[in-house]
Amino acid sequence: MSNTSIGHGHCLCGKVKVTANEMSHSVGTCHCDMCRRWTGGPLMVVDCGADVVFEGAENIKTYESSAWAERGFCANCGNHLFYRLKESNQYIMPVGIFGNDENLVFDHQIFIDEKPGYYCFSNETQNMTGAEVFAKYAPE
Repeated sequence: MSNTSIGHGHCLCGKVKVTANEMSHSVGTCHCDMCRRWTGGPLMVVDCGADVVFEGAENIKTYESSAWAERGFCANCGNHLFYRLKESNQYIMPVGIFGNDENLVFDHQIFIDEKPGYYCFSNETQNMTGAEVFAKYAPE
């Protein structure tokens, strides 16, 4: 069984539709302060790589949240659509926009050192601190 599949999703209002041609089955959560401010809680995502196609792209607004990444959302309904790493064009996308997929597995968390104490998950996951995330993904 492949660790990726084609994912089809859309925002709340349906003005932005997405096809992710290499959507990972691995679901992760980011606990960083920025993601929690953006979503109102932890951000649960799937890595969709660079082969992502948007229908209704004219409805997408972006916010440059760092020198190396931007966040996209629907200008009409405000739905979060992606966190994109600029250098690799890698899209990290909220898992909820793809609906229910029985092949998905929640298996990792990042910025675990920034997770507030008022919530926790019971799954066994790989946990990375912010420093470990930057060491692995951020260009020097």
